[in-house]
Amino acid sequence: MNTRQLVTMSLLVGIGAALHGIVPPVFNGMKPDMMLTMMFLGILLFPSAKNTLLLGLVTGILSGLTTSFPGGLIPNVIDKPITAFVFFFMLVAVKKFAGSTITAGILTAVGTLVSGAVFLGAALTIVGLPGGAGFAALFIAVVLPATGLNTIAMALIYPIVQSIMKRSNLVSVNE
Repeated sequence: MNTRQLVTMSLLVGIGAALHGIVPPVFNGMKPDMMLTMMFLGILLFPSAKNTLLLGLVTGILSGLTTSFPGGLIPNVIDKPITAFVFFFMLVAVKKFAGSTITAGILTAVGTLVSGAVFLGAALTIVGLPGGAGFAALFIAVVLPATGLNTIAMALIYPIVQSIMKRSNLVSVNE
């Protein structure tokens, strides 16, 4: 893990935290988690287990601290590292296609669905779901729209970031 990678991942997490802070809640205190997109982007750019763990933990803590979900800190801290490693293992499984925007979009969609399910499951178990809403209602009302939003964001951002990273010679993409 080198300094350039750490700085780049820090910038991505910072952008994700800013996005997570400004996106308004849409249903019972839940909001689409744009921080996931930045975490996934960091894993795509620097696919290693150490980087994945670091991104998952930091993203979980920051996401938990900025959530509007009642009691959402612990579910976020549980959700993000699990989701990060699921995403990482899926990326490793499709390594041949890892540089593709389509692959990044598909992995982001699946990763967001996994994140939503893990978060809601953890929240249901630990603190309960707000307003008496059920798992399915929150999944449909928040996780599915977030999946679409994150997938579109990744499809737009990933090729731009790939191009910037290659041109700047800061890091080699998909090391």
